Amino acid sequence: MTLQRVPLLAGLVVLLAAACTTTGHDGAPPAPPTTAPASTSAPAATTAAAPPPAATRPTSTDQGTAGPWRVTWGWGVPGTSARITHPVRVPVTAAPGASLPVLVSVQVGDHPAEGFSRITFAFRGPTPSYRVGYVPQVVTEGRGAPVELPGTSYLSVRFFPAQAHDARGGRTADVPPAAVGYPTLLGWAAAGDFEGHLSFGLGLRPPDGARLPVRLGESTRPDGAHVVSVDVRRG
Repeated sequence: MTLQRVPLLAGLVVLLAAACTTTGHDGAPPAPPTTAPASTSAPAATTAAAPPPAATRPTSTDQGTAGPWRVTWGWGVPGTSARITHPVRVPVTAAPGASLPVLVSVQVGDHPAEGFSRITFAFRGPTPSYRVGYVPQVVTEGRGAPVELPGTSYLSVRFFPAQAHDARGGRTADVPPAAVGYPTLLGWAAAGDFEGHLSFGLGLRPPDGARLPVRLGESTRPDGAHVVSVDVRRG
């Protein structure tokens, strides 16, 4: 009897041991072997090359302004004086501001490709009236003293009402050297700042002794200053 039951009990123990090695402790099947997950990252996006920026036309040095440059007196030799009138209400700004348009800069530039040289006068406040014409000699405002200028021909440039000094009498404008040295525009000089009249002289050297054609224009700088330009033919 005893010898016959031992093999049967031993067989049951073996079966139970085998079952414990094929199931988890919670009775679930063993987890499958871990495999590297497939890559979930999307392929790198391909972007179309950005179009090149549109070509921009370089700003003309004649413009350099917030608004367009416009001709106020076309090319010609003024028989008397070319006069451009702008009504200006005085005072321009309430006290203690400036009562007249104030000169803030004088600049010169040569333009060989366009065939002229230029001098500009920039004003804070409205554009004053101005008169440009040939004279035998440039003289100062008020006193009438002769103004020394290079060359053989002279242009008078006068602004009114306008001033180039502040309340303390100090100069308000940045100016270039008096000697310009361009082919026909040789130099410039101040000719007076007196009772609302502001004058300048230009010394010219025409190649054949005749009077050179001139052109007048106006523009506005980005800082709001109003610019009057005087162009002189280079030959």
